[in-house]
Amino acid sequence: MARTLPEWMYPPRPSGWEADDLDRIPELPRHTELIDGSLIFMVSPQRSWHDRIIRRLTSALEDQAPAGHTVEARMTITLGRADRPEPDVIVAAVPYDPNRTNFLPEQVTLLVEVVSEESRARDRETKPFKYARAGIRHHWRIEDEAGNPVVHVYELDETTHAYVPTSIQRDKLAVTVPFAIAVDLSALAR
Repeated sequence: MARTLPEWMYPPRPSGWEADDLDRIPELPRHTELIDGSLIFMVSPQRSWHDRIIRRLTSALEDQAPAGHTVEARMTITLGRADRPEPDVIVAAVPYDPNRTNFLPEQVTLLVEVVSEESRARDRETKPFKYARAGIRHHWRIEDEAGNPVVHVYELDETTHAYVPTSIQRDKLAVTVPFAIAVDLSALAR
């Protein structure tokens, strides 16, 4: 028995999907990303740990972000025609807009990926490369280390257009860029 895909699942053009297409397809599952012109569906269930870290980190960053910044969880960023990934947390130097559906690289101050089993390769390899090429200066990757969040902090090297690690932080997170941030990491997972 052959299954046919719903009409909306077929790319609208031979070159594939484009970033703006994500706003025009009401049937798309929540948390759909566009990577290299291909739709990535985030339909596998996430662990409670993943969701808790995102929610609590988003709240901590909202409390500490400078005026005029907004913090969003699970919102896409348009990196180019064929790329619109969805980081777990975005801090952007723009005011809150209730109608916003995505951010542009020049608006983003910090991106955070909380690694899950399903997205491990994308979160560690594909997405950081694309974020760096788009010029986003600050990127964090959070890994699960025996139930505790460990933050890998990266900063963009302007010469190479690649991220360089600046620290790996456990228990307490303390950074001065992109702005002063202090987070009790052990409390995020409790």
